Amino acid sequence: QVQLVESGGGLVQAGGSLRLSCAASGTVFSINIMGWYRQVPGKQREFVAAISSGGRANYADSAKGRFTISRDNAKNTVSLQMDSLKPEDTAVYYCALGNHSSIDYWGQGTQVTVSS
Repeated sequence: QVQLVESGGGLVQAGGSLRLSCAASGTVFSINIMGWYRQVPGKQREFVAAISSGGRANYADSAKGRFTISRDNAKNTVSLQMDSLKPEDTAVYYCALGNHSSIDYWGQGTQVTVSS
C-alpha cells in the first residue's frame, strides 16, 4: 500500500507563486509516474503535470510556461512549482502516482486559492 501526502497549498494573490510537494510512502515501485491533478467544485478532475521516474515531464497547456514539476526518486517525492498564478488556477490539487496506463494512488488534496 502507498500513501501520498501533499503540502504547500494556500492563499496567494494573482501573479504570485506557490510550491506544492508530495511525499510517497510504502511500497513504491522504482519505475512510475508521479503527477498533479486539480479539481474545482462541479467539474471533473483535470491533469496538470506529470513526470516519469526517468525525468520526462508533461504539462497541460494551462500549465506550460508557468508551472514546473520535479521529483526526487531517492525520497519518492514530487514537487510542483507554480508561478504567475491566476485566479483560474484556484482548485484542490491532488498528487497522483501510477504508470503509463493507470493512476493507482491519490493524495488527499491540498487547496490552492488565487485571489484577484
